[in-house]
Amino acid sequence: MSAPQADGTTATVETVFRIESARIIAAVTRIVRDIGIAEELAQDALVAALEQWPESGVPDNPGAWLMATARHRAIDLVRRRETYARKLAEVGRGLEAAGAGYEPDPADLASGPGDIDDDLLRLVFTACHPVLSAEARIALTLRLLGGLTTTEIARAFLVPEPTVAQRIVRAKRTLAGAVVPFEVPYGDDRAARLSSVLEVIYLVFNEGYAATEGDDWLRPALCEDALRLARVLAALMPDEPEVHGLAALLELQASRTAARTGQDGAPVLLADQNRRRWNQLLIRRGFAALGRAGAGGTPPGPYALQAAIAACHARAVTYEDTDWPTIAALYARLTAVAPSPVVELNRAVAVSMAEGPLAGLALVDALAAEPALRDYHLLPSVRGDLLARLGRTDQARAEFERAACLTRNERERALLRAKADRTPGETADQKVDRPRSRGTSGA
Repeated sequence: MSAPQADGTTATVETVFRIESARIIAAVTRIVRDIGIAEELAQDALVAALEQWPESGVPDNPGAWLMATARHRAIDLVRRRETYARKLAEVGRGLEAAGAGYEPDPADLASGPGDIDDDLLRLVFTACHPVLSAEARIALTLRLLGGLTTTEIARAFLVPEPTVAQRIVRAKRTLAGAVVPFEVPYGDDRAARLSSVLEVIYLVFNEGYAATEGDDWLRPALCEDALRLARVLAALMPDEPEVHGLAALLELQASRTAARTGQDGAPVLLADQNRRRWNQLLIRRGFAALGRAGAGGTPPGPYALQAAIAACHARAVTYEDTDWPTIAALYARLTAVAPSPVVELNRAVAVSMAEGPLAGLALVDALAAEPALRDYHLLPSVRGDLLARLGRTDQARAEFERAACLTRNERERALLRAKADRTPGETADQKVDRPRSRGTSGA
């Protein structure tokens, strides 16, 4: 094979693996009962493809080839273990039958879509187990389910690559040490674990939607990864309203991406965005997911309520058309369901738009003593906007300067300092186009 052909085959292998890796790891984990080992075996299958496909050609079903090769190696590993008989009993008769006279032919081990999806769902719940820290859950989820490399995760979150690598290694060891079962839990445990799963996807999206620090306001790749995970989860768990609520929220928030920055990468606030640039396909998908979230008649949860707020923005043809009273009422419901200081700050913004800046300022000032908001730059930013609308220019400028000192994002710092330097009277509110509740669980 010529060099260009070999390069093309290598690119094909890497692309297929990135798409299929989560399903392969999930299927192999069911056999070996260890995520770390399963990932290694999936990588072995990738190496085998890189070695064989340039010579033999890309198979008709490359994903099935990778799956079969990884599962074959998993079975060989189980055979070699001293505890083979016990492991064989755990995985059942299906493994015993597959192990007899096995050859790595994709047709031999091709599972039905339902089987693979069940394994993938187990992998989601395992990677997001509460025994892991939030940082470890995010890193492991992006690695196993998002297909991101350690380098990509480190770059996305602006942390050293060794730090991410250590988080992933420790996460795998923690899961193994805690003997976390590879299963989808039920009852109260399932509700608790599902909350953890949704939180991880939500936090990943938030970091892409409004980066905590660095030179870029947006990290679209992170938003795309989180949105893809939310869609997968919604397909796997069609009867869970909050899964659809999260999917709806992310679809609607992601619809604004193209309009949220200018050509120079500077932030464009919600009031100033060109709504013709909002993605109508994502908006329609968001409305559809929101409909599924409410189809069962159960009271909406935190994600569905946030999606309903995003839907109000999506329905408004112009910023002036925004239904602020409804948004304020939805935030009041969200505060009752998932109370947090950040949600209350968002409510204050909506109240200020519905009832006037003085009403909003009273709510913001009531939050001044909240420990969770002590270093939260959006508290003085929102307060500065309200003071400017009330004509209290000097106080507003001081609040914008304080907010600029607190933020770690360079784009946002420049925006806040520009607001401090501008003549007073601008009413564009920075807070209303940020994630609804960064750092809170399901809020």
